[in-house]
Amino acid sequence: MSLDLAARLREAGLVWKPAAGDRFAIPDRDLDDDVFVLSNMTIEVHDLPEGEIIGFNGTTEWALDDVEKEEAIWLPREDQLRELLGGTFRSLVRVGDRYRVTVEFSDASRHFEAAEAVEAYGEALLALILTAVR
Repeated sequence: MSLDLAARLREAGLVWKPAAGDRFAIPDRDLDDDVFVLSNMTIEVHDLPEGEIIGFNGTTEWALDDVEKEEAIWLPREDQLRELLGGTFRSLVRVGDRYRVTVEFSDASRHFEAAEAVEAYGEALLALILTAVR
């Protein structure tokens, strides 16, 4: 998923409950192009009295011990997005060189197309969140 779409999802109200296997980015630290994965061995979430932090255990490549969860942006996977769409999800189909996700909410079917399936899922979820907020 693109960092831009992930940021728009977060701004719209998508809440991240970090779990092993989750992918995330850390913008504004010259790390925008790097994708990190939570792992029980090297990158873990620690609950501290002042809030959740993401700890980088044993990293020697660069000086980053931990970051606050709010500094990281979750990059949900296809399966996570499909689960978040829940009962609104109808289908994912290939249309030429693009993917189309169809969802149904507000008594109407809506289609979202993108070059990658994860982006189409993300756009559908963003529309669902924004509709629910109204």
